[in-house]
Amino acid sequence: MLDPELLRILVCPETKEPVHLAGPELLEQVNRAIEAGTLSNRSGERVTEKVEAGLVREDGRVLYEVKDDIPVMLIDESIILDGLVA
Repeated sequence: MLDPELLRILVCPETKEPVHLAGPELLEQVNRAIEAGTLSNRSGERVTEKVEAGLVREDGRVLYEVKDDIPVMLIDESIILDGLVA
């Protein structure tokens, strides 16, 4: 679980927009796309491991994965959600 104080100060490294925890419905959609082999990160690498937790940019367009309670706030490893979320 992320420290609430850390969550309050984290922002997207690209746009500086705030981020919030991804909900279970979004994580389910992301993981379905991973299982289908259709999800890549910003650097073009296919995402193959299930996403347990993530942070979503305020505009809802980008997800940053949280691994072992550590946010991975690297632009190249972020996942674009356009087309994934209806």
